[in-house]
Amino acid sequence: AARIIQNMDPTADPCKDFYQYACGGWLNRHVIPETSSRYSIFDILRDELEIILKGVLETSDQGDREAFQKAKILYKSCMNESLIEQRDSLPLLEALMMVGDWPVASADWNKTKEPSWSMEKKLSIMNSRFNKRVLIDMFVWNDDRDSSRHIIYIDQPSLGMPSRDYYFNGGNYQRVREAYLQFMITIAKMIREDKNMSKDDSFVQEEMTKVMELETEIAN
Repeated sequence: AARIIQNMDPTADPCKDFYQYACGGWLNRHVIPETSSRYSIFDILRDELEIILKGVLETSDQGDREAFQKAKILYKSCMNESLIEQRDSLPLLEALMMVGDWPVASADWNKTKEPSWSMEKKLSIMNSRFNKRVLIDMFVWNDDRDSSRHIIYIDQPSLGMPSRDYYFNGGNYQRVREAYLQFMITIAKMIREDKNMSKDDSFVQEEMTKVMELETEIAN
């Protein structure tokens, strides 16, 4: 209750500006951080929780249950920046091999990979190994018609960019869209270089434009 009262502005007339009356105290005492696009009580709670989690994950894992040990191992692997730098793009290249390589980063993908490439198998690998849903989202959840049982749901997955607006609207959306395409081109060039492939900027540009067109069709 005290926090709610602090976040109000009792000097404002609620009949003229109810938003200022209800939230004026918050607006006066908080500035949106440069690293955030918004700032609310939920963001503060999240920041506080992350500090607590950091402390928990950095404690010794002796005597922990297996689930806690896994979480601490994952955290340590993310914090081991020297090993991350040493491995460079190797984890990404290994992941690409698991899903059948990448045509834009392969000299003869159509001949060597496509004949044995199966979308069903690769989608299942993306889901099971990387928790990544592509084209189709599939999960088990409570049945809306009978909450005592679980069923398989099939749905559309999230898009490459945050929402459909990013693919069609102008202004800032268009600038993000252009940056998104440039990011894909940069990654493709990086992978080709790491695989000691010849430089072919026009080919990469053409292929990534096709990817963008496919994502746009899916978003539509």
